[in-house]
Amino acid sequence: MSATCSIVFTGGGTAGHVLPTKPVIERFLDRGDRVVFIGSKSGLERQLVADWDVEFNDITAGKLRRYLSFENFIDAFRVPIGVLQALLLLLRIKPNAVFSKGGYVAFPVVVAAWLLRIPVVAHESDLSPGLATRMCTRFVKTQCVSFAQTKTKAKQVVVTGTPIRAELVVGDARRAKTWLNLDSRSKVLVVVGGSLGAEAINQVVHSSIDELATEFVVIHVCGKGNVNESLRTLENYFQFEYINEQWGDVLALADVVVSRSGANALFELLSLRKPNILIPLPLAQSRGDQIENAELAEQNGWSLVLSQDQCNSESLIAEISSLMDNLTQWQAKLQTFDVKDSTSLIVAEIDQVKN
Repeated sequence: MSATCSIVFTGGGTAGHVLPTKPVIERFLDRGDRVVFIGSKSGLERQLVADWDVEFNDITAGKLRRYLSFENFIDAFRVPIGVLQALLLLLRIKPNAVFSKGGYVAFPVVVAAWLLRIPVVAHESDLSPGLATRMCTRFVKTQCVSFAQTKTKAKQVVVTGTPIRAELVVGDARRAKTWLNLDSRSKVLVVVGGSLGAEAINQVVHSSIDELATEFVVIHVCGKGNVNESLRTLENYFQFEYINEQWGDVLALADVVVSRSGANALFELLSLRKPNILIPLPLAQSRGDQIENAELAEQNGWSLVLSQDQCNSESLIAEISSLMDNLTQWQAKLQTFDVKDSTSLIVAEIDQVKN
């Protein structure tokens, strides 16, 4: 089938700026369109999209920082180089539109598209736009957001929610039980600190594991290099550095999930109606976006929130017990979350603006 149009996707710096593009990319590929992804030379984006059947190109990208650093001076030269490289790529590709998921690599591509009068649709997952999104605002045709409460100066704003990977939607608890060789239907607690794990959460889980593993089957995604060898033989405790193909099945099996509150992770939990406890990254480690996401979820009754500085064995066990004691009420509250067909909404916006 010949391509009916060409769409350039860009985003990177973290997995959260790449993975949500997958359902949108798959939709265009299914239609027979040409899809090209532009990422950074760091290698992260190339690895993430390696199996997506898309053409990949990389550019030089200067990191956008909110703090003073000598690296800012060096990156001041990298950004215009990235813009020039993006211009040359876009002139060769001749896309009908560009879709930006944010991150520092997106800025040169968005600016280059604007200079070439190629329409840009951007997406912001968090409640408050990140620095790259704010810098791109004047250059985009449509700004898609996950939350109606998001404040942006974009001319055209559409609330789309965040695309959820198809493999999560079709997760099967029975497959997870077979994978883990679970004989009976026990209560299942899933703990995940993000794609790279979370040391603070890991420490609390390890100090609480004897009690937690008495009450639950505990599935713990602890991050690369963080498996505790001394706990490998503990009954009802499964440790993984990362779960990929089986993640949708594991979420389907979970009764309760303890997680960071990055927008993508939060949307997955809410869309799948999973009772959850959020432990947002503190301000010392972030710009506060996870705190804002968690507060919104808490205000709407979708999540329990436990700050990292108050998270210890006693408080974590107490919050889990409280959630389990009121599980029916929490499940009812989660039904009020509006699950949008985010992929279709974003595709529609791209189709509307493309040349």
